Amino acid sequence: MDSEQLREYGHQMVDFIADYYKNIENFPVLSQVEPGYLRKLLPDAAPNQPESLQNVLDDVQSKILPGVTHWQSPNFYAYYPSNSSVAGFLGEMLSAAINMVGFSWITSPAATELEMIVLDWLGKLLKLPQEFLSPGHGGGVIQGTASEAVLVVLLAARDKTLRRVGKSALGKLVVYGSDQTHSALQKACQIGGIHPENCRLLKTDSSTNYALPPEIVSEAISHDISIGLIPFFLCGTVGTTSSATVDPLYSLGKIAKSNDMWFHVDAAYAGSACICPEYRKYLDGVEEADSFNMNAHKWFLTNFDCSTLWVKDRNALIQSLSTNPEFLKNKASQANLVVDYKDWQIPLGRRFRSLKLWMVLRLYGVENLQHYLRNHIELAKYFEECVGQDSRFEVVAPRLFALVCFRLLPPVGDNEVCRSNKLNQVLLEAVNSTGKLFISHTALSGMYTLRFAVGAPLTERRHIAAAWKVLQDEASTLLGTPLQDNGNPS
Repeated sequence: MDSEQLREYGHQMVDFIADYYKNIENFPVLSQVEPGYLRKLLPDAAPNQPESLQNVLDDVQSKILPGVTHWQSPNFYAYYPSNSSVAGFLGEMLSAAINMVGFSWITSPAATELEMIVLDWLGKLLKLPQEFLSPGHGGGVIQGTASEAVLVVLLAARDKTLRRVGKSALGKLVVYGSDQTHSALQKACQIGGIHPENCRLLKTDSSTNYALPPEIVSEAISHDISIGLIPFFLCGTVGTTSSATVDPLYSLGKIAKSNDMWFHVDAAYAGSACICPEYRKYLDGVEEADSFNMNAHKWFLTNFDCSTLWVKDRNALIQSLSTNPEFLKNKASQANLVVDYKDWQIPLGRRFRSLKLWMVLRLYGVENLQHYLRNHIELAKYFEECVGQDSRFEVVAPRLFALVCFRLLPPVGDNEVCRSNKLNQVLLEAVNSTGKLFISHTALSGMYTLRFAVGAPLTERRHIAAAWKVLQDEASTLLGTPLQDNGNPS
């Protein structure tokens, strides 16, 4: 590592990135390339001699960026956001510069201790119960994704249950969630050896706004117990993927506790909003949970990856995931004086991810972060008003945060579901093919539903208005009807 070369190349790279962000609105949001495009543009083998950085950056500009879907574009409204920020970017730079592998405290004490402190900071902002903070028996840890988070707590819950009922009972263990729970729960079951038929994804509908009804959970658990099965894990969600609904945490937690089950709360998306006092109510009942997860890399200005997980009983994780080979033994670990995060996760190695979260909290401060989140929610409210004032469209599910679920209504007299679904699929494809915005879809009660998730850091009100104009124009083309005069509130 030559420090002067780093200085020269670093300036060049930062200039390139700054120009990328400056011009990001000029790119089609959704990449328009065909599968296999890149192989036609790049050589078959790596170069024998070094090339200049400028040549590489030229190739990035001409060959790589056309194949990028621009998640940081202000016109990106698909899935859920993946936030980037100056603070997050600087934290990533510093992490890359230090480039440590902090699997245990001794490998970089600051990495472990900063992670504990920053997770306590964030836990306090969310008003999590004291049991989730590091001074007690629990604590926080940064995982790569919410999928990793639900996997490690499911493994901890599985092993805790098997210690009680015997290892031979693995085939009897049952997991519960809703049909709105993220598919990561199913993958965790597959990896954890839970039989596929024992993963209960209970049906929800519009009568509860797609939240998981406690009475249905109780009925399913009672039935499974009656036939000799062992309920052991329940997942509730704050901000489901399809419609951002919130499950009734308190009631679900009580059910889990009365049946000696582990209760996990997945707030990967909407957890960020709960640092605002007016949205904290959506975490009511988290005191009944055994674990809680929020993705700082979704909506908290922290570059991917940074999925924060808290547990009340860290020993449950450690008992399930710990290994202690001779080559990793050291005095601090052997004396139980420190936390070794290798025992809280699937891999051994781990990055210095707490740096970027620490920098986000310090460089922006809580008040600015709250304003940032509230602004996105207001922008989503504005889009919802646009939809509501055009009679050709309807809002499909209540908006709680910054996601609007909506659809284009079929022509009067044509209520056939398949044709209605096809109409919205065609609208989605038409809108995305313009390159002016990118939205995604889901299915709610069998209806093909369009999702408009506001959350990119650069998005302003003018972008929402422009996106709505594109949607209206494409709808007019499909339906052969003129724009609604009142479809774009001031």
